[in-house]
Order: sequence, then structure tokens, then C-alpha cells
Amino acid sequence: MTTDGLDAMYGGSLALCTDLYQLTMGCGYWKAGESEREAVFHLFFRRAPFGGAYAVAAGIGPALAFLRRLRFSGEDVTYLATLRDSTGAALFPAGYLEALRALRFTCTVDAVPEGSLVFAHEPILRIRGPVLQAQLVETALLTLVNFQTLIATKSARVCQAARGAPVLEFGLRRAQGLDGGLGASRAAYIGGAAATSNVLAGRLLGIPVRGTHAHSWVMFHDDELAAFRQYAAALPGNCTFLVDTYDTLDGVRHAITVGHELRAKGHELAGIRLDSGDLAYLSIQARALLDAAGFPAARIVASNDLDETTIASLFEQGARIDVFGVGTKLVTAYDQPALGGVYKLGAVREPGGAWREAIKLSEQPIKISNPGNLQVRRLRKNGELVADVLYDSEHGFAGPALHDIEDPTRPPVTPVFDDAQDLLRPMLAAGEYVGEQDTLESARARCAADLAALSPRSRRFLNPQPHPVGLDAHVHARKLALVAAARAKAHEAGV
Repeated sequence: MTTDGLDAMYGGSLALCTDLYQLTMGCGYWKAGESEREAVFHLFFRRAPFGGAYAVAAGIGPALAFLRRLRFSGEDVTYLATLRDSTGAALFPAGYLEALRALRFTCTVDAVPEGSLVFAHEPILRIRGPVLQAQLVETALLTLVNFQTLIATKSARVCQAARGAPVLEFGLRRAQGLDGGLGASRAAYIGGAAATSNVLAGRLLGIPVRGTHAHSWVMFHDDELAAFRQYAAALPGNCTFLVDTYDTLDGVRHAITVGHELRAKGHELAGIRLDSGDLAYLSIQARALLDAAGFPAARIVASNDLDETTIASLFEQGARIDVFGVGTKLVTAYDQPALGGVYKLGAVREPGGAWREAIKLSEQPIKISNPGNLQVRRLRKNGELVADVLYDSEHGFAGPALHDIEDPTRPPVTPVFDDAQDLLRPMLAAGEYVGEQDTLESARARCAADLAALSPRSRRFLNPQPHPVGLDAHVHARKLALVAAARAKAHEAGV
């Protein structure tokens, strides 16, 4: 079993990585004697990011590592005891704080395998167990899964635009703090990035690391040629020269000069990097210079605020770029800085009793939650993803007819398929791992396989065809009944 260095990333007590209202609600459950009532929560998003049709599930491994290690330390409890309410009295009763000190996470956790493609409204995580525990972990799960899913999705889009050329994640210096940088490196690798510049991510997570030198190296020396020669003397097996400090094409010529000197000593010029200017034009000119000088294998690396749109445009312009270094716009998800995932209650019951399904209403149909103990069945035809169906695990799969989640007036659609598989899989039972855990490599491979199986129309950057996701007949009927009952009750109350 491996946790991919996650214990090293998320060691120590992180129980207070939560919003205060989770703890106040927890106190309410405890005070009412309802801490042990069983509840089911689902973590999902309502709209795929970046105007696309899909997201890449990530952050699952860190989320599981967090849940396994959930403990309120003595220092945590001591701090909570200092909090005061509006009257100046202790916010939390001593008995509740002692309950927190003794708390161990025992919920059952089902999740999509990391790297899977996921779509709007379907659970990425399902937490089932004592309501106090399930409530307290909401905030941490959301921050872990929301961020890494967002970055993994961005990475997948960038790698798709790169048409098989390696994408190097260069974003640590622009990331949202040290933890944001580590999480982004991890998620970008799952999404398809070939390597990272983040050495700590390399050590903790086993991600390949890449990098050569910066403009400051060239500026430090008397001239560019001297800088390249000195670097080659120090690291002859790692020579990709940054050529745009002064004049880019002169920089390519200097790199070629040092390339010949390297070759005479039994080494090869690995490549050059372009970091400014007209990347399409400069890459074409640089390729011609390198080829004419006898360096057809030298790679041209491009960077400079790249994203999927810019990379696609570079190819349309005939750019001769072999590797893309992508930083800021990848690790910050520059054009959409948050996924907007939510964590909603699906059902509650007394231990061993019958489930009472729960629903959240809204004037916005997209925000009306789906009730029950939800599972996702993925349908395929000849290996291609054709649809996903949400159904209630307690009632079983009611058939593949897809009832629209946001518009209940639409008639159901029944897709043609030849294979079906439940997407949520057991990950934790009584707070402990179930079976072997995914590695980053397996999550990365899964992402690539799922993207290959997704309809090309749903992979498009612009105006993608939505992947069909709907409710089965039972969940659809229960949702309509609960909506009608809740509205009738509100009407009777004069609301």
C-alpha cells in the first residue's frame, strides 16, 4: 500500500482545518444526543470548469490521508476552549471538547478512482457514518478535492492542446503558497503533465523533475556565450539553454556553438528554451538554425504564460515546439480560480433504522440537490463513455433511462450501451483503507484512458457537447415527491 508521500505532506493534526460553523453544528448534534445518527453526504460540483464538459477527479488520495489521520490533539482542544460566545462565556461545553478529543474517524468512504473523468452533479466522494464525523470533515474535503480537481482538469486541457508534446509544470513560484504548489504539482501530473520544476514534489511524490537555468544565470556572466559555456562545464548532461535574455536568435547561435563544444567532449545539446517574443516565428527560425547546424534532436522548449488556448494557436501558426513549460495559468487555474464543489446531505437515519432522504430546495434548478444514498453507474458502448446515471444504492439501479437533473419536464433518454460499471468504489471502512491504494502513475494512466474514451465532441475546448448525466427513475421520482412535499409544507406555513 502506498500513500504517495501524502502522510509527509499532511502530517500532524489538521482537525482544525475547518470552518467554525462545522464545529458549532457538531456541538449542536452532540448536545441533542444525535452525534451517532447515520448520515450520507455527497461531494460534487454543479458545472464543469473552464467552459468544458468534464473534470478530472483529483485530491482523492490527500482526502483519504486526511480522514485516516483525523484527530483533535490536546493543543487543538486547548485552543477551542479559549473561544468565547457573544456573552463572553465559553463557546463550547467541556463535554463536547472531550468528545472531540476522543473522536476517531469511522465513516465509510466511497470515491471515484483518482484520475477518473467526472461530470456535473455526480458524487466524487460519498461519506456515510455518524453525522458529527461526516459534518466536521466537509471543509477539508472540499478544499482538497476542489483545488486538485480544478488543476488536474486544467492540466488535461493543456496536455490535450499540446498534441502529445510533453508539458512541464513550472508554476511553484506563482502558486497559492507552499501547499498550493505541492497540490498543484500533484494534480498537474495526474492530468498529464510530464514533469515538474518543484523539487519538493519530486521528493515527496515521486514526480519527475526538470529544469536548467534562468535569465539571471546569463546576466551574471560577462556575456551570453560565456554563460552557456560555464553551465555546460558544470552540467554537461543537462544543457537546455534559455536563449532570449538579449537577442533570441543570437542566443540560439550561441547555444549551437556550445553544442558543438559539448559534442566534441562526448555530450549533446539537449535543447533551447524560448520564453518571450513571437514564439511561433522564433521556434520556426530556431528549428532551421538547429537543423542546419546538425542538431535535429535538440528540443525547442517554449514557456511564457502559456495555456491551452495559446498552445493550440501556436500549432495553428506552424510553431516548431517540442516541449511546453506551463506555470502560472496552470497552477492557479488562471481563468477560473475555483471549482465550486459542494458537500450536501443526501439522507439520515437512526442506527439500523430506515433512511429519510433529504433535499435542498432553491429557486435555481441547478442548486436543488439530489436525494438518497447516491451511486453513479457509468455506461459505455464499444469502450466509449456514453452516459452516467445517478441511482440510490439502497434501492438498486432502476434502469438506464436518464431523467434530466435540472429540467424534470424533459422526457427521459435511454442510451445504447454494452457495458456498465459503478463509479464510486470503497476507499475507507471504519476509517481504514480498503485494499491497495492508487499510485500517482495509475491515476495518471486512468485520466489518459478516460479522456481517450470520451466523445471527441465532449473533449472540445469551445462549445463542447455535454456528456449525458441523469437520474434513474427512482431517484427522479423521489426528488419530485420531496420537492412537492417541501413546497406544500412551506405553503402551509405561509412562507
